[in-house]
Amino acid sequence: MTQARERGRPRGFDSEAALDRAVEVFWRHGYEGASLSDLTDAMGINRPSMYAAYGNKEELFKRAIARYAEADMAYAREALAAPTAYQVIERFLRANADALTRADRPHGCLSIQGGLAAGSDGGTVAGFLAASRLAGEAALVARLARAVDEGDLPAGTDPAALGRYVMVVSEGNAVHAAAGVGRDALHTTVDIALAAVPRRPGDTTTPA
Repeated sequence: MTQARERGRPRGFDSEAALDRAVEVFWRHGYEGASLSDLTDAMGINRPSMYAAYGNKEELFKRAIARYAEADMAYAREALAAPTAYQVIERFLRANADALTRADRPHGCLSIQGGLAAGSDGGTVAGFLAASRLAGEAALVARLARAVDEGDLPAGTDPAALGRYVMVVSEGNAVHAAAGVGRDALHTTVDIALAAVPRRPGDTTTPA
């Protein structure tokens, strides 16, 4: 019998499934709002087992964010593979609007809602989430910079400003989704946002 089992870990404990349940708790309540009791109850383990398997609450949260990025944010990585910059942006924002309003998940975005409230950790969690979002933005900016180099975006396009614009739209939609704004309304916002995306002269490609 392992030490973790002695501390109360259930037989047949599935650490990945438990982590998925922690993701939902953090998503619904944010980092500060998610109590240890909320987490252990949802995960089906006691506190010593949680500490043994995942470390402290902050480490559990970071692992939950990594899990969220891998599973729930897979669409963002897939969008980067689209053949044109316009399609990259269109696919990302459309998939984002759908993801923010999934029936089987809390509405909104874990990386936004997780750190909205001011916490007692000296800003560590908020800083971690901000760095995570900026990493995603950097990947988008790199893809848009390539599009400028290849002539897919008009010369003079600022990929950093365009990437930041796209992220502002997606993050704004996340806040509105959490407040109850529906999927159709989010897609209407995407329609307006896409009208501002530059395209090379003569580009009439219809996004897939």
